[in-house]
This record gives sequence, structure tokens and C-alpha cells, in this order.
Amino acid sequence: MRLSIIGTGYVGLVTGVGLADLGHNVVCIDIDKEKINKLKKGIMPIYEVGLKEIVDRNVKEGRLTFSTSIKEGIKDSEVVFIAVGTPQDEDGSADLQYVMKVAEDIGKDLNGYKVIVTKSTVPVGTSEKVKDTIIKQDAKAEFDVASNPEFLREGAAVKDFFTPDRIVIGVDNEKAKEVMKKVYAGIERTGKPILFTDIKSSEIIKYASNAMLATRISFVNMLSELCEKQGGDITQVSKGMGLDTRIGTRFLHAGIGYGGSCFPKDVKALIKTLKDNGCDNSILHSVDAVNSQQRKKFVDMITSNIDVKGKTIAIWGLAFKPKTDDMREAPSIDIIRSLMAKGAEIKAFDPVAEDNAKKIIEGIEYCSKPMEALEKADALVICTEWDEFRSIEFSDIKSRLSSPLIFDGRNIYDPILARKAGFRYLSIGR
Repeated sequence: MRLSIIGTGYVGLVTGVGLADLGHNVVCIDIDKEKINKLKKGIMPIYEVGLKEIVDRNVKEGRLTFSTSIKEGIKDSEVVFIAVGTPQDEDGSADLQYVMKVAEDIGKDLNGYKVIVTKSTVPVGTSEKVKDTIIKQDAKAEFDVASNPEFLREGAAVKDFFTPDRIVIGVDNEKAKEVMKKVYAGIERTGKPILFTDIKSSEIIKYASNAMLATRISFVNMLSELCEKQGGDITQVSKGMGLDTRIGTRFLHAGIGYGGSCFPKDVKALIKTLKDNGCDNSILHSVDAVNSQQRKKFVDMITSNIDVKGKTIAIWGLAFKPKTDDMREAPSIDIIRSLMAKGAEIKAFDPVAEDNAKKIIEGIEYCSKPMEALEKADALVICTEWDEFRSIEFSDIKSRLSSPLIFDGRNIYDPILARKAGFRYLSIGR
């Protein structure tokens, strides 16, 4: 099929590249000329495992192209995906201006039957607004609108595209349904389920899924405080809960809270949507509040155990999670800024997020290696659970720190082994 993807962020780029690898002819479109020029040269705008190899292969084989022209992009396309950003507005709602601008452009350039797919994360009712916006442009050609929310985890987005738990597609007629079945036929053949729903249910599923996962994280972080005060171990509590097949283990790991481009924004957007519809949103208010407090509590843990004024603190990990360079809503930002406000000097290392971090956090020393950040530091603070940190010997850490003090915000080490190695070791809920 001939497909166009408007927007080349995490969602748009991975989706476009994945669909090309399934055999479709795909053009990825973005108004950012610099980004498109880099993509044409094989330079990726994001760090995502395996992405560049698939881009290079599909460009070479002629199935994947990049453009800044929406008009040219949709001209020969059978399906047009809208995958632009929906940043958080001041009131917590999703800002839909970019989605609606694309809908306007599509309406002006519609030249034959197409299915217009909202791939961006949007509140319930947005696809209807997209349809109305296209019609208002005096679009003469027939078209249908569909909803196809993404469930891609940053750091594992390529894997998630090809082996999804499910593909959710909202449609309102059989014609659009048949078109969308063709789009994902290559994945459906592998046995991965496609769930067809009405459009509004599809839109709600995305927010509901992220809000539930965020709720699990905040729930276990709430329990971690009880464990600290009573001498329990949150990792054992989580394991005991997770062995119940009705609950499971995923997203029950205590730490310094969730971040990134999805959970914080989507929880707040669903809070706003519930409020606008006169529905109770108290559970999600608590989820959001617990997440914010978790970062503050971690800073309090640090500052109650060391006077950071004039001290050098080593930070391991800046990205909001491992295997990505995404700094959006990363807990490390609040933690570093709070420590700096109390007079600390910061030396930081992250294997891939340094360039993005420099755009957000100024006045700290960025190090090229984890051990470099430790040199003469008064304490180590772990903010992201990169695998390479787990394999570093305690003796090597201890030999470089001025004092053997570790604050582990991601619970990557065994407390007993750390203390046997001579560290004052503080972690979350243990």
C-alpha cells in the first residue's frame, strides 16, 4: 500500500519505518527541514535500538522516503497517518493545535478516497473534530477517519511495533476497516491480535492504558514509604503481589517515579477529560500527586543524610528510563535542580542522553564515562537504571568516591552486598 506519516517524532518515525519494513511504500513528512535533511542522510533524530538499521534498509530498497511537503506526501497515499505532537496545555489538557493544522492541510489537498488515521495520542472526540475540520476545507473527495493509538515503549519501540500485545483500531464502517486490515496484515499474520472498536472507545483505550500503568507505579511507590518506616522490603512486597496471576509483576517496581512523554502528560489529560465530563478523577489526582512527591522524598532522603552545600554529587543516569535519550519529564531534572538549589555541585553521566540533557540542565559537569563522574564526589545518586551500572564493581566505585555513600533511586543494587562492601547505601522502600 501507499502510506504517508505526518510527523517524525518517536511515534511517527517508528510507525513509518515499521510499515515500510512490512512492505508498504511509505513517505514520512515533517515541517522541520533540518530533521528531514538529516533523515535523508541516515542521521536519526532519536535514539532507539535497531531503528537506524531498518531505516537504512528500507531507504535502500526504495520503500521509505522523507519529505517536507504534506501535499506531495498525501497525493498518492491510500492512508494518511497523523502522528504530530500533542503537548500538555497549561490546564493539563492535550494541545491539539498541530493535529488540527494537519487536518486543515489534508482537507485542502484531498484528491481521492483515503483513510485519515489519528495516530497521535488524543482525547476522546478528537477524530470527530478531525473529520469536521477536513470537511470545513470544502474537501470534495470521499474519506474516512480512523483511530489507531500507539503503544510503543521508548527504548523498545521497534520491538513493540513488530511484536505488539495488540493493535487497536477504531473505525465507523466496513470500508475503513478493510483498508486498515490491509495496513497491518503483515503483523496480523504473526498471530498478534487486532482489536477493532468504535472510534471513541479506541481513543479512550490509549489514555486508560497509560493511566493504569502509571497508577501501578504510584501505588507501589506509596507502599515503599510504609516499607521504609516499618522495616519492610518493597521488592519482596512487589514480588509477593506479582505472583498473584490477577496482578502480575509488571510496573510494580518502586523508584523515583515515572517520566517521559506519555505517562505524565496522559494522566493529566485524562484528569482534565474526566473533569470536563463531570466524572470523578480523584484516583488519578492521587496518582499524579504521589509521582511528584516521590522525587521530593528522594531529595529529602539525600539531604537528610548529607549536607550537600559545597559537596560534589555524582549523578548516574539522566534519561527518564534506560535505552532512550528522552529527557521529557525525567525525574533527574527535578532532583538535580533541587540539589543545586541547596548548594551542591553536580557531575553527571548518561550513555546517550547527554546532548538532550544539556538543552535542559545547565551549570553542571557532564562526564563521558560513569567512573569519571565519581572522581572525588561525596556521594553517588542513581537516577536511571542503565544495565551498565549494574555490572560495575563496588570496589571500583568506592575507590573513586570521597566517601562511600550511594543513594539508589532505582534499587539496582542488593542492599546487603552494598553494605558488606562498606557503603552507606540508601534506596527506595528497603
